[in-house]
Amino acid sequence: MYEILKYDDIDQGNIDGSHILIDVRSPNEYNLETIPSAINIPIFNDNERKLIGTTYTQESIEQAKKLGVKAAAKKLPHIYDRIATLNRKYNNLIFFCARGGFRSSSLVSLFKTLGIHAYKLDGGYKKYRKYINKALPEIIKGVKFIVLYGNTGTGKTHILETIKGMGHDVLDLEGCANHRGSLLGSVGLGKPNTQKMFESMLYESLKNRKTNIVYVEGESKRIGRVIIPNFIYDAINNGIAIKIEASIETRIDNILEDYVHETDKELIDALNQLRRYIGNKLIDRYIDMVQKSKYRGVAKELMIKYYDPLYEYKNRTFNETFYNENNEETAKQIVEWTGRILATSELNDRVIRIRG
Repeated sequence: MYEILKYDDIDQGNIDGSHILIDVRSPNEYNLETIPSAINIPIFNDNERKLIGTTYTQESIEQAKKLGVKAAAKKLPHIYDRIATLNRKYNNLIFFCARGGFRSSSLVSLFKTLGIHAYKLDGGYKKYRKYINKALPEIIKGVKFIVLYGNTGTGKTHILETIKGMGHDVLDLEGCANHRGSLLGSVGLGKPNTQKMFESMLYESLKNRKTNIVYVEGESKRIGRVIIPNFIYDAINNGIAIKIEASIETRIDNILEDYVHETDKELIDALNQLRRYIGNKLIDRYIDMVQKSKYRGVAKELMIKYYDPLYEYKNRTFNETFYNENNEETAKQIVEWTGRILATSELNDRVIRIRG
């Protein structure tokens, strides 16, 4: 008989020795959303999983099991090689599937008899999600956010990266979403995260913080296809607000660094999504400019005519404003200012109201 581990014990460090989480679901399931840091060793590929599921619902459980055994048998030598290698490296190998059912149970039973340090995650990915839904609102309690606001291209993300490199806690919302938030926000980043994966990444970031002072970028409630949970969004809105400004040329430089890559395809695809907001005539001209490598002109026009008016911070109260022409210097200034402001009771006297 094998042991079953609860995610609570894993998350709270209540297991002895090193461990690794092994997601045995199909590649599509894994790529859509999983437990952060888990690796994928699928017992069925995507087509096999679909066929077995169809057989289960339309024919019989017994026939589905036969198909499952046949599909798994072909992969067992390869799976064993990978598991044996991991067993030499980690003290605990923790397997999970969708609900802690056949896929993880069968592999754990097999490898346990072969002397592998195999354990099953209680309830699989579904129960892990219940844990995150309960734990995420709790872990945010006590956090004070230092929030960076500013127009597109002012360098907020780069400043936060520098602050993180200085050893301070940063919640990278765009990194958790794998999306920059705007209609062009997925360019160069690949597939954005799902809501479930976004929330898992938020939890991991907040759990691993060293202090309750966390720097973050001010975002709209929606980042691409994901939505910031209300309790996090409210905590950010109640944080210490800093406005970042920069010259138009610096902003263009930052935008080109983020959005211009080896191929223009993603950029052109993203521009096409702006047609209903800007109109066909302008988008056709911008695409023509991109194809002629006139990126600076496109970036400047989009900022002035679209992004700046759209993301204007009307009636937002800022505690301080920093003019950014050097990300490293600005990051140092922000950290120093934050230290002073948190160490004194002068915050209310330093409020600057900037009206759009």
